[in-house]
Amino acid sequence: MSNAFSKEERVAFEQILEGFEDALVLSRLVNVYTSDQQQMERSMNIIWRPMPYIAQSYSGIDMTGNFNSQTQLSVPAAINNPRSVPWAMTALELRDALQEGRLGQSAKQKLASDINVAVNSAVTGLGSLVVQRTAAASGFDDVAAIDAVYNEQGVSMEDRFAAYSSRDYNSMASNLAARQTMQGRPETAYDKAYIGEVANFGVYKMDYAPRILAAAGGAITIGAANQYYVPQATTAAPGGEVTNVDNRFQTIQVSATAGVLAGDCFQVAGVDSVHHITKQDSGQPKTFRVISVVDGTHLQITPPFISGQGGSNAELCYQNVSATPANGAAITWLNIAPSALNPHWKKDAVELLPGRFAMPTDAGVQVLRATTEQGIEIMLSKFASIDTLKTKYRADVFFGVAVLNTEMCGVELFNQ
Repeated sequence: MSNAFSKEERVAFEQILEGFEDALVLSRLVNVYTSDQQQMERSMNIIWRPMPYIAQSYSGIDMTGNFNSQTQLSVPAAINNPRSVPWAMTALELRDALQEGRLGQSAKQKLASDINVAVNSAVTGLGSLVVQRTAAASGFDDVAAIDAVYNEQGVSMEDRFAAYSSRDYNSMASNLAARQTMQGRPETAYDKAYIGEVANFGVYKMDYAPRILAAAGGAITIGAANQYYVPQATTAAPGGEVTNVDNRFQTIQVSATAGVLAGDCFQVAGVDSVHHITKQDSGQPKTFRVISVVDGTHLQITPPFISGQGGSNAELCYQNVSATPANGAAITWLNIAPSALNPHWKKDAVELLPGRFAMPTDAGVQVLRATTEQGIEIMLSKFASIDTLKTKYRADVFFGVAVLNTEMCGVELFNQ
């Protein structure tokens, strides 16, 4: 009969899980989509998640000729991030270290951090709503600027969040602490550097934040006319196979790509954002992100230029810009100085996809499992060697993060 886990190890695992749930901060602020694990294995751990429909309306009573087909857009979401904390202990070390929980504590901190970093990286890497601030973080006006962008583009007002690097967050708290005419908030901001909800956004502090370099692409322009994008649900391969289309991205032609890096933020002359429902021109430049540099004259960007120029129903429904960029239109970089990438997002725009490992229980490895309130399964396994009296342990999680709509999340840049 194989050995069972000792009581000390079970207690240690319970403590790992408790701390693991406590540390999942950003993952609490996104949607969780639980998938069938057998089906995920059969589909290469990828599932296509639908984006919201946007409908088109017409005036009058007679709708003859207006019964158009609808185009459903979807996004590939993958469970592709296995993370593990392995360690080994001798029979002598086991006399003490597990009871104190030192290794379990470090394991849960690292795995929880991995999940939060993955959520953060997804939003800061793909979010296209770029808010550029010319000075350092100062408080209400910074969050209100994000609120204005979301409202202008029709992002619904509930479940909005923003997270800031410690330096930027504390600068905002400093501004709030100086406001003596408010009740409660200044004292909390002074004592704990805590802001709370501002301008309809839940505002959180991060102890880590990715950074972006100053754009080095120089003065480049749009390299061809009529680069408008037509959304489509599926596409057919030469052999007739039909596959879904990821409509978050477009490859565009520009005058040059030297110095351009993935993540760079930009706007294009003459291209404003529109309200996604009413299609009203906001009067504000639409912002875009570079996803990859394809070659010397092509960039992959998000979101695509959906101007409605082609006149199809799909274009008119999903229109997101006021006009197609003109040939030779100037590209203006927004990350003109190095900055922390402070993410903001609508909860529905980001999904966390929990996965699991199917470790056999009769193969000599002892396994314990538990699931956090977000649906993330953490697995603790051990295997002992009679030759060396050394026991190997590992704590594992398996998950994925998907940004379903790059136009419902973005970044704020200071000192630009």
